[in-house]
Amino acid sequence: MEFTTFMQQMINGFSLGSMYALVAIGYTMVYGVLRLINFAHGDVLMVGAFLGFFGIAVLELPFFAAVILAIAGSALLGVMIDRIAYKPLREAPRISLLITAIGVSFFLENIFNVVFGGVPRAFPVPDFAEQIISVSGLMFSVASIMVPVVTLILLGIILLVLFKTKYGMAIRALAFDAQTVNLMGIDANRIFAVVFAIGSALAAVGGVFWALNYPTVEPMMGVLIGLKAFAAAVVGGIGSVAGAVLGGLIIGFTEVVVIAFWPDLGGYKDAFAFVFLILVLLFKPTGILGYDFEKARF
Repeated sequence: MEFTTFMQQMINGFSLGSMYALVAIGYTMVYGVLRLINFAHGDVLMVGAFLGFFGIAVLELPFFAAVILAIAGSALLGVMIDRIAYKPLREAPRISLLITAIGVSFFLENIFNVVFGGVPRAFPVPDFAEQIISVSGLMFSVASIMVPVVTLILLGIILLVLFKTKYGMAIRALAFDAQTVNLMGIDANRIFAVVFAIGSALAAVGGVFWALNYPTVEPMMGVLIGLKAFAAAVVGGIGSVAGAVLGGLIIGFTEVVVIAFWPDLGGYKDAFAFVFLILVLLFKPTGILGYDFEKARF
Protein backbone atom coordinates (compact mmCIF):
# COMPACT_ATOMS: atom_id res chain seq x y z
CA MET A 1 0.00 0.00 0.00
CA GLU A 2 1.29 3.46 -0.90
CA PHE A 3 2.06 5.89 1.90
CA THR A 4 -0.54 8.40 0.64
CA THR A 5 -3.25 5.73 0.62
CA PHE A 6 -2.22 4.60 4.08
CA MET A 7 -2.45 8.15 5.48
CA GLN A 8 -5.82 8.62 3.77
CA GLN A 9 -7.14 5.56 5.56
CA MET A 10 -5.72 6.79 8.87
CA ILE A 11 -7.61 10.06 8.46
CA ASN A 12 -10.80 8.13 7.69
CA GLY A 13 -10.26 5.92 10.74
CA PHE A 14 -9.62 8.93 12.98
CA SER A 15 -12.88 10.53 11.84
CA LEU A 16 -14.93 7.34 12.24
CA GLY A 17 -13.37 6.57 15.62
CA SER A 18 -14.14 10.07 16.87
CA MET A 19 -17.84 9.52 16.21
CA TYR A 20 -17.76 6.27 18.19
CA ALA A 21 -15.87 8.09 20.95
CA LEU A 22 -18.58 10.73 21.37
CA VAL A 23 -21.18 8.03 21.98
CA ALA A 24 -18.85 5.90 24.12
CA ILE A 25 -18.30 8.77 26.58
CA GLY A 26 -22.03 8.71 27.37
CA TYR A 27 -21.93 4.97 28.00
CA THR A 28 -18.94 5.23 30.29
CA MET A 29 -20.27 8.16 32.34
CA VAL A 30 -23.63 6.49 33.00
CA TYR A 31 -21.92 3.22 33.87
CA GLY A 32 -19.42 4.98 36.12
CA VAL A 33 -22.20 6.54 38.19
CA LEU A 34 -25.08 4.04 37.99
CA ARG A 35 -23.35 0.76 37.02
CA LEU A 36 -25.91 0.69 34.21
CA ILE A 37 -25.30 -0.23 30.58
CA ASN A 38 -27.74 2.19 28.99
CA PHE A 39 -28.64 0.28 25.84
CA ALA A 40 -31.01 3.08 24.86
CA HIS A 41 -28.02 5.38 24.34
CA GLY A 42 -27.60 4.49 20.67
CA ASP A 43 -31.25 5.37 20.09
CA VAL A 44 -30.70 8.76 21.73
CA LEU A 45 -28.09 9.26 18.99
CA MET A 46 -30.80 8.43 16.45
CA VAL A 47 -33.14 10.98 18.04
CA GLY A 48 -30.39 13.60 17.89
CA ALA A 49 -29.84 12.90 14.19
CA PHE A 50 -33.58 13.20 13.51
CA LEU A 51 -33.78 16.47 15.46
CA GLY A 52 -30.92 17.82 13.36
CA PHE A 53 -32.74 16.66 10.22
CA PHE A 54 -35.98 18.26 11.41
CA GLY A 55 -34.22 21.53 12.26
CA ILE A 56 -32.59 21.84 8.84
CA ALA A 57 -35.19 20.29 6.51
CA VAL A 58 -38.44 21.39 8.18
CA LEU A 59 -37.68 24.45 10.31
CA GLU A 60 -35.01 25.61 7.83
CA LEU A 61 -32.65 26.54 10.64
CA PRO A 62 -28.96 27.20 10.01
CA PHE A 63 -26.83 24.11 10.55
CA PHE A 64 -25.37 25.16 13.90
CA ALA A 65 -28.79 26.20 15.20
CA ALA A 66 -30.09 22.74 14.23
CA VAL A 67 -27.18 21.17 16.14
CA ILE A 68 -28.12 23.19 19.24
CA LEU A 69 -31.72 21.99 18.83
CA ALA A 70 -30.50 18.38 18.60
CA ILE A 71 -28.29 18.77 21.68
CA ALA A 72 -31.01 20.42 23.78
CA GLY A 73 -33.71 17.97 22.70
CA SER A 74 -31.53 14.91 23.29
CA ALA A 75 -30.34 16.18 26.68
CA LEU A 76 -33.97 16.67 27.72
CA LEU A 77 -34.82 13.19 26.43
CA GLY A 78 -31.95 11.70 28.45
CA VAL A 79 -33.22 13.38 31.64
CA MET A 80 -36.77 12.18 30.94
CA ILE A 81 -35.58 8.60 30.36
CA ASP A 82 -33.77 8.68 33.69
CA ARG A 83 -36.70 10.14 35.60
CA ILE A 84 -39.40 7.95 34.05
CA ALA A 85 -37.62 4.63 33.43
CA TYR A 86 -34.59 4.43 35.73
CA LYS A 87 -35.31 6.53 38.82
CA PRO A 88 -38.10 4.22 40.11
CA LEU A 89 -35.63 1.30 39.89
CA ARG A 90 -32.68 2.84 41.77
CA GLU A 91 -32.87 0.15 44.48
CA ALA A 92 -33.93 -2.67 42.18
CA PRO A 93 -31.55 -5.44 41.04
CA ARG A 94 -29.23 -4.41 38.20
CA ILE A 95 -30.88 -6.88 35.84
CA SER A 96 -34.14 -4.91 36.17
CA LEU A 97 -32.38 -1.72 35.04
CA LEU A 98 -30.76 -3.57 32.15
CA ILE A 99 -34.07 -4.99 30.93
CA THR A 100 -35.65 -1.54 31.29
CA ALA A 101 -32.86 -0.01 29.18
CA ILE A 102 -33.52 -2.56 26.43
CA GLY A 103 -37.23 -1.79 26.66
CA VAL A 104 -36.61 1.97 26.30
CA SER A 105 -34.44 1.24 23.27
CA PHE A 106 -37.21 -0.76 21.55
CA PHE A 107 -39.76 1.89 22.49
CA LEU A 108 -37.79 4.72 20.84
CA GLU A 109 -37.07 2.66 17.72
CA ASN A 110 -40.70 1.69 17.24
CA ILE A 111 -42.09 5.16 17.97
CA PHE A 112 -39.85 6.68 15.30
CA ASN A 113 -40.58 3.80 12.94
CA VAL A 114 -44.32 4.42 13.26
CA VAL A 115 -44.07 8.22 13.00
CA PHE A 116 -41.40 8.55 10.30
CA GLY A 117 -41.49 5.14 8.61
CA GLY A 118 -38.60 2.77 8.07
CA VAL A 119 -37.39 4.27 4.81
CA PRO A 120 -34.08 6.15 5.20
CA ARG A 121 -34.33 9.90 4.66
CA ALA A 122 -31.60 11.96 3.02
CA PHE A 123 -29.92 14.28 5.50
CA PRO A 124 -29.50 17.83 4.10
CA VAL A 125 -25.73 18.32 4.33
CA PRO A 126 -24.74 22.02 4.29
CA ASP A 127 -22.50 23.16 1.46
CA PHE A 128 -19.51 24.00 3.68
CA ALA A 129 -19.41 20.45 5.11
CA GLU A 130 -19.12 18.94 1.60
CA GLN A 131 -16.11 21.02 0.61
CA ILE A 132 -13.07 18.88 -0.18
CA ILE A 133 -9.63 19.83 1.14
CA SER A 134 -6.49 18.50 -0.54
CA VAL A 135 -3.17 18.44 1.31
CA SER A 136 -0.15 16.68 -0.24
CA GLY A 137 -2.38 14.32 -2.20
CA LEU A 138 -4.67 13.57 0.77
CA MET A 139 -8.37 14.27 0.20
CA PHE A 140 -10.86 14.81 2.99
CA SER A 141 -14.10 16.70 3.50
CA VAL A 142 -14.66 19.48 6.00
CA ALA A 143 -17.22 17.26 7.79
CA SER A 144 -14.65 14.48 8.34
CA ILE A 145 -12.21 16.98 9.90
CA MET A 146 -14.85 18.60 12.10
CA VAL A 147 -15.56 15.34 13.92
CA PRO A 148 -12.14 14.71 15.59
CA VAL A 149 -11.67 18.43 16.30
CA VAL A 150 -15.04 18.71 18.05
CA THR A 151 -14.44 15.39 19.86
CA LEU A 152 -11.15 16.61 21.33
CA ILE A 153 -12.73 19.92 22.37
CA LEU A 154 -15.66 18.17 24.04
CA LEU A 155 -13.31 15.71 25.76
CA GLY A 156 -11.40 18.65 27.23
CA ILE A 157 -14.64 20.26 28.42
CA ILE A 158 -15.88 17.00 30.00
CA LEU A 159 -12.59 16.47 31.85
CA LEU A 160 -12.65 20.11 32.99
CA VAL A 161 -16.19 19.70 34.31
CA LEU A 162 -15.37 16.42 36.07
CA PHE A 163 -12.19 17.57 37.80
CA LYS A 164 -12.54 21.35 38.16
CA THR A 165 -16.18 22.01 39.05
CA LYS A 166 -18.46 21.27 42.00
CA TYR A 167 -20.82 19.27 39.81
CA GLY A 168 -17.88 17.21 38.58
CA MET A 169 -16.78 16.58 42.17
CA ALA A 170 -20.34 15.50 43.03
CA ILE A 171 -20.44 13.16 40.01
CA ARG A 172 -17.17 11.49 41.01
CA ALA A 173 -18.26 11.25 44.65
CA LEU A 174 -21.62 9.76 43.69
CA ALA A 175 -19.87 7.22 41.48
CA PHE A 176 -17.66 6.19 44.38
CA ASP A 177 -20.21 6.04 47.23
CA ALA A 178 -23.84 7.04 46.58
CA GLN A 179 -25.02 6.46 50.16
CA THR A 180 -22.41 8.77 51.66
CA VAL A 181 -23.21 11.45 49.09
CA ASN A 182 -26.89 11.34 50.11
CA LEU A 183 -25.94 11.65 53.77
CA MET A 184 -23.95 14.80 52.94
CA GLY A 185 -27.08 16.52 51.63
CA ILE A 186 -26.32 16.29 47.91
CA ASP A 187 -29.36 15.64 45.71
CA ALA A 188 -28.25 12.44 44.00
CA ASN A 189 -31.15 12.49 41.54
CA ARG A 190 -30.08 15.91 40.28
CA ILE A 191 -26.56 14.60 39.67
CA PHE A 192 -27.93 11.56 37.83
CA ALA A 193 -29.95 13.94 35.64
CA VAL A 194 -26.81 15.97 34.87
CA VAL A 195 -24.94 12.80 33.86
CA PHE A 196 -27.75 11.68 31.56
CA ALA A 197 -28.04 15.17 30.06
CA ILE A 198 -24.30 15.32 29.30
CA GLY A 199 -24.18 11.81 27.85
CA SER A 200 -27.28 12.36 25.71
CA ALA A 201 -25.97 15.70 24.42
CA LEU A 202 -22.75 14.01 23.31
CA ALA A 203 -24.77 11.27 21.61
CA ALA A 204 -26.73 13.95 19.73
CA VAL A 205 -23.50 15.53 18.47
CA GLY A 206 -22.35 12.08 17.37
CA GLY A 207 -25.67 11.47 15.61
CA VAL A 208 -25.55 14.74 13.67
CA PHE A 209 -21.94 14.13 12.63
CA TRP A 210 -22.78 10.59 11.56
CA ALA A 211 -25.60 11.96 9.41
CA LEU A 212 -23.19 14.50 7.92
CA ASN A 213 -20.68 11.86 6.89
CA TYR A 214 -23.21 9.15 5.96
CA PRO A 215 -26.11 11.42 4.92
CA THR A 216 -29.19 9.40 5.82
CA VAL A 217 -31.31 9.08 8.95
CA GLU A 218 -33.59 6.18 9.85
CA PRO A 219 -35.07 4.76 13.07
CA MET A 220 -32.67 1.80 13.35
CA MET A 221 -29.47 3.74 12.71
CA GLY A 222 -28.51 3.84 16.38
CA VAL A 223 -28.51 0.08 16.98
CA LEU A 224 -25.20 -0.94 15.43
CA ILE A 225 -23.54 2.40 16.18
CA GLY A 226 -24.56 2.04 19.82
CA LEU A 227 -23.21 -1.50 20.06
CA LYS A 228 -19.87 -0.46 18.54
CA ALA A 229 -19.66 2.55 20.85
CA PHE A 230 -20.34 0.23 23.80
CA ALA A 231 -17.57 -2.05 22.56
CA ALA A 232 -15.33 1.03 22.32
CA ALA A 233 -16.14 2.00 25.91
CA VAL A 234 -15.29 -1.51 27.13
CA VAL A 235 -12.06 -1.70 25.07
CA GLY A 236 -10.86 1.63 26.42
CA GLY A 237 -11.94 0.81 29.95
CA ILE A 238 -15.57 1.46 30.83
CA GLY A 239 -15.67 4.06 33.58
CA SER A 240 -12.80 6.04 32.06
CA VAL A 241 -13.69 9.05 29.88
CA ALA A 242 -10.27 9.13 28.22
CA GLY A 243 -10.52 5.36 27.78
CA ALA A 244 -13.84 5.78 25.93
CA VAL A 245 -12.17 8.13 23.45
CA LEU A 246 -9.20 5.78 23.03
CA GLY A 247 -11.52 2.81 22.53
CA GLY A 248 -13.56 4.71 19.96
CA LEU A 249 -10.45 5.54 17.96
CA ILE A 250 -9.25 1.93 18.13
CA ILE A 251 -12.59 0.54 16.91
CA GLY A 252 -12.72 3.13 14.13
CA PHE A 253 -9.18 2.36 12.98
CA THR A 254 -9.90 -1.38 13.12
CA GLU A 255 -12.85 -1.05 10.73
CA VAL A 256 -10.97 1.12 8.27
CA VAL A 257 -7.79 -0.98 8.32
CA VAL A 258 -9.74 -4.19 7.63
CA ILE A 259 -11.31 -2.65 4.51
CA ALA A 260 -8.04 -1.04 3.37
CA PHE A 261 -5.78 -4.09 3.71
CA TRP A 262 -8.28 -6.89 3.11
CA PRO A 263 -11.05 -5.58 0.82
CA ASP A 264 -12.53 -9.06 0.45
CA LEU A 265 -13.28 -9.04 4.19
CA GLY A 266 -15.13 -5.71 4.02
CA GLY A 267 -18.43 -7.44 4.68
CA TYR A 268 -17.07 -8.64 8.04
CA LYS A 269 -15.79 -5.26 9.25
CA ASP A 270 -18.46 -5.04 11.95
CA ALA A 271 -17.43 -8.41 13.34
CA PHE A 272 -13.78 -7.38 13.61
CA ALA A 273 -14.66 -4.66 16.11
CA PHE A 274 -16.11 -7.26 18.47
CA VAL A 275 -13.29 -9.73 17.85
CA PHE A 276 -10.88 -7.00 18.93
CA LEU A 277 -13.04 -6.43 22.02
CA ILE A 278 -12.79 -10.11 22.97
CA LEU A 279 -9.00 -10.11 22.52
CA VAL A 280 -8.58 -7.04 24.74
CA LEU A 281 -10.78 -8.50 27.48
CA LEU A 282 -8.86 -11.77 27.42
CA PHE A 283 -5.64 -10.01 28.37
CA LYS A 284 -6.98 -6.98 30.29
CA PRO A 285 -10.52 -7.51 31.58
CA THR A 286 -10.85 -3.91 32.82
CA GLY A 287 -10.01 -2.48 29.38
CA ILE A 288 -6.92 -0.55 28.33
CA LEU A 289 -7.40 2.39 30.71
CA GLY A 290 -9.87 0.68 33.03
CA TYR A 291 -9.99 1.60 36.68
CA ASP A 292 -10.19 -0.48 39.80
CA PHE A 293 -13.67 0.68 40.80
CA GLU A 294 -12.88 0.21 44.47
CA LYS A 295 -10.26 2.96 44.23
CA ALA A 296 -11.12 5.47 41.49
CA ARG A 297 -13.67 6.75 38.97
CA PHE A 298 -13.32 8.42 35.58
